Amino acid sequence: MKPVAPGKQARNLEAPGRSIAYGIHGMAATSHPLATLAAVRVLESGGNAMDAAITACAVQGVVEPGSTGIGGDCFALFAPGGTDRITAFNGSGRTPAALTLDAIAAPGLTLLPRHSPHAVTIPGAVDAWDQLLRAHGTRPLGDVLAPAIRLAADGYALTPRVHADWCTHATFLATDPAAQAVFLPGGSVPSLGGIHRQPGLARSLEQIARDGRKAFYTGAIAEDLVTRLRSLGGLHTMADFEAATGEFVTPIRGRFRDHDIIECPPNGQGVIALLMLHILAGFAADADPIGADRVHLEVEAARLAYSVRDAVLADPAQASVPVAHLLSEAFAAGLRAQIRPDRAIESLPSYQAPPHRDTVYIAVVDRERNAVSLINSIYSPYGSGIVGPASGILLHNRGQSFSLQAGHPNAIAPRKRPMHTIIPGMVARDGRVLMPFGIMGGQYQAMGHAVFLSRVLDYGLDLQTAMDLPRVFVLPGTRTVEAESTLPAATADGLRRRGFEVVAAPIPIGGSQAIWIDRDAGTLIGGSDPRKDGCALGV
Repeated sequence: MKPVAPGKQARNLEAPGRSIAYGIHGMAATSHPLATLAAVRVLESGGNAMDAAITACAVQGVVEPGSTGIGGDCFALFAPGGTDRITAFNGSGRTPAALTLDAIAAPGLTLLPRHSPHAVTIPGAVDAWDQLLRAHGTRPLGDVLAPAIRLAADGYALTPRVHADWCTHATFLATDPAAQAVFLPGGSVPSLGGIHRQPGLARSLEQIARDGRKAFYTGAIAEDLVTRLRSLGGLHTMADFEAATGEFVTPIRGRFRDHDIIECPPNGQGVIALLMLHILAGFAADADPIGADRVHLEVEAARLAYSVRDAVLADPAQASVPVAHLLSEAFAAGLRAQIRPDRAIESLPSYQAPPHRDTVYIAVVDRERNAVSLINSIYSPYGSGIVGPASGILLHNRGQSFSLQAGHPNAIAPRKRPMHTIIPGMVARDGRVLMPFGIMGGQYQAMGHAVFLSRVLDYGLDLQTAMDLPRVFVLPGTRTVEAESTLPAATADGLRRRGFEVVAAPIPIGGSQAIWIDRDAGTLIGGSDPRKDGCALGV
């Protein structure tokens, strides 16, 4: 049976919204128009999908600084020639060698503070970009950084979503003198459409372009970051930065509606997205993808899957993560049996998990149908808020994902990676990749993967329509459902009758990009989330 492209609904051209994107020779989809444009220019000049994806990611670290940057982490999936011989890369950073649970223990402390230096693991993005380009790109790191360097030095205009996030976190950015100097020039957020420059970051990117990854991990940049972190009480050393390295890993797979769903393995939560899909696979799709009956099933599947995540997900190098068991049909069936159509599950085992986070996701497919699914994150919006004063680099706060419970698989420990929420995805069938896709939004990502794929594969929606529909997210370990304002009132009321507390989502839930490879038509079909500023663009 041949794969069928997702539905091609005729959009009401008199209503607000955006059209699906089409291309022939290549396509990029990102959450910022300058990043999409930079990626397409790489494709048009002969670069491949990996060159274009990392170019776009570097640009986003400049123009969407609250979401990503070289002070964060990176995961990627790569499908050569569109085959399903997919490779995965884990570019998540580890804790300093001196960091132990005892070293940071404090009465009543259950979560590392966001601005704590202990929340900063060694950033893995630059190493990931370097290794991915060497293995699968056609251009050196210096070349792909050129557009980002130019934008950091010459300036860029603030787009609406970027500006809104910037305003929301202005008070937080003012807590760090270097962050204030970079992001609050003159003491305030640049205006919407105003031009912002990052000369310190431009110089750092130039050093990396000239000297490669070693400029970040062994040179003046590392010295600047280590000095700043230690001044705040951090235990980071130059040796920790020098030892930083990501690794190629074997992706994991699940099945949903006769399609293979490919994810990165733990320490990421891709296994939880697959578990949720396996739970949902036992339920037939009803008539309404945003009706109370369907949303209830999705919420309950998420509650069950996330309770498992918070109990077992950790760095597999330092803890036993039973991936095969989690992906077994027997395990999914046992969880599925707990779901009742008319009421919420009363209680679930869990521990307190941190709130929503931020990130960027990029999908690129080139002329040869090489496909890249790449995600890069500084975790919270504007990460830890800690900026290297000389380097201009904003550091992430991924260490907040650690448990501070002694004996927990995800408990903080030396040279350990935390449970990671960022997960790139791919869909394949009959030995060929059909779609690189990803959903941003921190914890939401696992639920987002499952819901998006269900809307495409169960309901036959085109990619843009599937992204545009209202979203909900159930806070792990609770019956509190955050709902976007566009969720129908009847759906919210139906959830309340089942025992859920439905509250307004504080910000739009997540973001997404995807590209479908329609081999029969010879075209690429792309969508990009309206909750962000970006777009999909084909050539």
